[in-house]
Amino acid sequence: MNFLEKRIKKDGKVLTDHVLKVDSFLNHQLDPGLMLQIGEEFANRFANEGITKIVTIESSGIAPAVMTGLQMKLPVVFARKKKSVTLADELLTASVYSFTKKESNEIAISKKYLQENDRVLIIDDFLANGQAALGLTDIVKQSGAEVAAIGIVIEKSFQEGANKLRELGFKVESLARIASLTNGEVTYISENMEELV
Repeated sequence: MNFLEKRIKKDGKVLTDHVLKVDSFLNHQLDPGLMLQIGEEFANRFANEGITKIVTIESSGIAPAVMTGLQMKLPVVFARKKKSVTLADELLTASVYSFTKKESNEIAISKKYLQENDRVLIIDDFLANGQAALGLTDIVKQSGAEVAAIGIVIEKSFQEGANKLRELGFKVESLARIASLTNGEVTYISENMEELV
């Protein structure tokens, strides 16, 4: 069991067969030490990918993305979900549906923060159906930049998002890969991607 799986076991709560609550350390209250470990792990995994920028989506992706940016000494750009008077001109946009919030959002990044020569690492906290990651890959493509890889803190492998992204040719690295949330228990896919733990 890796450091993140241990923390999920200790403080995560399975609410349903599809919902894992980790708001005590990842996406409501943050554990800075854990975020630092997450950033270090992503930096190690993507050290040889020629990354020039990190892209995420507000708000839960920001902390792991910033910690990764800190370790890799790279700028972090986050897609906004809400309109702003300061974010109005020359926008790259995509529509993203949230299954947990049951709503669609138009996410946006200013064109000036993504260049054609950028190699982008996308970071997000969860990967389930893949809508947020697909929206971000769409924005990166609109800019002319290249998606080098996608880093996910927690992947729900039993939902379609991860397979969809991999089938599209994206390199996806997840720190915890959940095979099942059945009967209130978390079952993981191990690093060799075959063995359940």
